[in-house]
Amino acid sequence: MSHLIHIAVAVFVAPFATAALAQSYPTKAVRLVVAFPPGGATDVIARVVGQPLSVRLGQPVVVDNRPGSNGNIAADLVAKSAADGYTLLLGSDSLFGINPHLYPKMPVDPMKAFVPIATLVANQLVLVVNPSLMPVNDVRGFVAQARRAQPELAYGSIGNGSQHHLAMEMLKQAGGFKLTHVPYRGGAPSANALIGGEVAAMFGGGSVVPLVKGGKMRALAVTGPRRSPALADLPRIGEIYAGYEVNIWQGLFAPVGTPAPIVAKLRAEVNAALALPEVAERLVPAGAGEPYITTLEEFNAIIRRDYEKYGKVIKDVGVTVD
Repeated sequence: MSHLIHIAVAVFVAPFATAALAQSYPTKAVRLVVAFPPGGATDVIARVVGQPLSVRLGQPVVVDNRPGSNGNIAADLVAKSAADGYTLLLGSDSLFGINPHLYPKMPVDPMKAFVPIATLVANQLVLVVNPSLMPVNDVRGFVAQARRAQPELAYGSIGNGSQHHLAMEMLKQAGGFKLTHVPYRGGAPSANALIGGEVAAMFGGGSVVPLVKGGKMRALAVTGPRRSPALADLPRIGEIYAGYEVNIWQGLFAPVGTPAPIVAKLRAEVNAALALPEVAERLVPAGAGEPYITTLEEFNAIIRRDYEKYGKVIKDVGVTVD
C-alpha cells in the first residue's frame, strides 16, 4: 500500500515539477550548436536570432560552431547531449531531408534523435545562366535550348547532394532535358565558373543577387513558394511546372526527451524574436534568408515532405557523396 501511495504522489507531482522547471528555465547559458563555420549564412542566423533570444531568456545564447559532414558532426554532438534545453541545434533542411539518403552511415537518425522547436529562416534558390552560353530570358527558353544543345551543356553546383544540385535534377525531370553536372566546393567557385563560361547555368543562393544586378549573370526564375522580394520580377518555377519547389530552411532543435514545457517556452521566445523588425533587417541584406515562422504541425509536415522529396530525387539520380 505504501508503495502504491508513493507512485500516486509521484504521478500527481510530476506535472507540477515539470511546469516549475520550464518556468525557471534557463538558469545558465544556452549553447547553440551550428553545423557550419563562422562567417557563413548559418552562423549569421545563429548570431542575429541568438541576440534577441538571449535577452528574452535572460541568459546568454552561446554559438558553438561545429562544421563538417554537412551537419552530421554537429547533430551527433547535440543528440548525445543532456535533454535539458541547454544544448540546442541549429539544423538545416539538408540534415533531415538529404543526409539520411546520401550518407551510408549516419552517426544519428535526425528524424528520431531530435525534437523540432521552431523554424528560423527560409531562403530560395535562383536559376541563373551565362547569357553568352545560354542567350535565353525565361525558363521555357532555358529548357528548349538545353534540349537542343549539342554537345550537352554543363551546369554547376556547390557540391554533390546539395540543394543546388538536386534543384537542377528536379528541373531536368520536370522539363525532360539533359545537362551535365559539374560540382564545385562552394558558392563562390561555382559562381566564378558560371561567369567564366566553364558552365552554362546553375542554381545560386542569395549571394548571386548582386552578381545578377551587376550584369555578371542572368536570372530566370526562383525556386520558392512565392516570388523573391530581392528579385520581384522573376517568376517561380512552380508557376511553369506545377509542384516544383525548393525552399531552403533552417530550424531550431533539441535532443529527444527534452521536457515539452521547455520546448514550448523556447518556441514562443524564438517566434517573438523572429517577429522583431530588426531581425529581418539584419538577415535579408546578409543573404541569410527571411524570418520563417510556422506552427509545430507545419514544421513537422515540412520535415516529412522534404525527407520524401529529396529521397526520391537522390534515388532516381543515383547521387553519391563527394
